[in-house]
Amino acid sequence: MSQNPVFVEATRGGFVESQHRGAFAVVGPGGDLVASLGDIERPVFPRSAIKAFQALPVVESGAADKFGFTPEEIALCCASHGGEPRHTETAQRMLEKVGLSADHLECGGHWPTHQHTTNRMLSRDQRFDQLHNNCSGKHAGMIALAVQLGVEPAGYISVGHAVQQAVKNTIETMCETDLSTAPMGIDGCSVPTWAFPLRNMALGFAKLADGPELSETSRAAADRIVEAVREHPFMVAGTARVCTLLMENVPRAFVKVGAEGVYCAAIPHAGLGVALKCDSGSSEAAEISIASVLCALPVWTNAEREALLGFTSRPLRNRRNTEVGTLRRAPALADLSIEI
Repeated sequence: MSQNPVFVEATRGGFVESQHRGAFAVVGPGGDLVASLGDIERPVFPRSAIKAFQALPVVESGAADKFGFTPEEIALCCASHGGEPRHTETAQRMLEKVGLSADHLECGGHWPTHQHTTNRMLSRDQRFDQLHNNCSGKHAGMIALAVQLGVEPAGYISVGHAVQQAVKNTIETMCETDLSTAPMGIDGCSVPTWAFPLRNMALGFAKLADGPELSETSRAAADRIVEAVREHPFMVAGTARVCTLLMENVPRAFVKVGAEGVYCAAIPHAGLGVALKCDSGSSEAAEISIASVLCALPVWTNAEREALLGFTSRPLRNRRNTEVGTLRRAPALADLSIEI
């Protein structure tokens, strides 16, 4: 089996110290494969990159309307947030609208990934709870979906629960993939995650971007989710996080990271979907890779392309803040040019 191409290089002293290989797929209107590199047919766990698909049933079922979820709250359903006060307060507000509490979350708790928030909590002798979990917004949405479906919320993380079956059906429809025999695992927040090819992931994001084949209710729900995320990019990640920064600098893009080197994107104005995986599992390499692939697409203004270029490399610094190297896109992505 041939290796995937090198996407990203880490240098030290002008020498390439390590490499990150990967694969990506770009799908356009009508489901056509526009561009790809590497093995895009190998099943990949999308992890949190497809939270928009997990949020779709929340909106399409009417749960978001029943409980009066705002665009900011819908964006949090798609988030891997840093546990900053605005994130936890929003998740708490969503649960209160449903009439439940953080005790009903089944995602588990952890310290905020936003270090300043963790430091402040420690200085005040505060402890984390499940609201600080980076997936608490998604789980609040799933609880709302359970109530809307008229089923007991308890156990909503189980693969056999109506909530997860609705998510599974949504992924299968959006990505045109059969998950009945797909590899299945448990995500970090305890919900099921299924592995399927990058080509199908990119197809799902192309549909999310501008899929005319979706039903009227699905199309409206998809548009609402994309609009909410692009209107409130802070809710999707947070301070100094690439998902947030990239969407703030290039508002016409919708990007979402997943654990273990996965990244997906939707470009509504061009009807494109993108999915990629860095084999090393490096989130930093995946961030540079997604910016590089997006930059190669001929769908941006000069200002947007320049903004994307700013995410295609970054300095590597040691503990004394001395620049010791660079994390940069390798020639396979630096020389990439995609025609639509």
